[in-house]
Amino acid sequence: MAGRLNWLRAGVLGANDGIVSVAGIVVGVAAATTDRGEILTAGIAGLTAGAVSMALGEYLSVSTQRDSERAVLHLERRELAEQPDAELAELTAIYEAKGLSPATARTVARELTDNDAFTAHAEAELGLDPKALTNPFEAALSSALSFTIGAILPLLAILTPPTMRVPITVAAVLAALAGTGAVGAVLGSAPVWRATIRVLVGGAAAMAITYGIGHLVGTAL
Repeated sequence: MAGRLNWLRAGVLGANDGIVSVAGIVVGVAAATTDRGEILTAGIAGLTAGAVSMALGEYLSVSTQRDSERAVLHLERRELAEQPDAELAELTAIYEAKGLSPATARTVARELTDNDAFTAHAEAELGLDPKALTNPFEAALSSALSFTIGAILPLLAILTPPTMRVPITVAAVLAALAGTGAVGAVLGSAPVWRATIRVLVGGAAAMAITYGIGHLVGTAL
């Protein structure tokens, strides 16, 4: 359950990034031109670049984490082969520290070691399940998909009639951000109102800044 919640929370954050990033791009371009084709092109380019960047960043990050996990697991396996008694004593000490009596801790450590020494030590000492290491491909795909899903909203909103294009996009984006902010807060057991206000202020500021820059650039050119 904890793992699924972490993935869901990461998906919400990825969608948030997609909403804010692409909304900033299309609102900024809309301030400089009313040409729907140019706005849509810029938005699609932003969506593509953002999704690829998110996927690549997540892949590299999780790959590094997986390499580190494999390294410590390899070391643990070697220590078990070379120093089984010392490793048994270490596992016993871990369970004693959790509140078991020395005799009970020794019994638990011995039974777990006899059943699957490597898994027992990996979980107790390292907090890792050797059979469920992080997957960089899944992480990359999840990040790219969540970013893309979030980015679709401002792309669709900006295609409305020119006179209402920016207000509709801003309203739709802020409504979506309020929703994702609330969901992220619930998943993280944080105060909903604080997280929602924070993400709304950030999203509004991003769109205001890019709109101002787009207006200045459009006027200058």
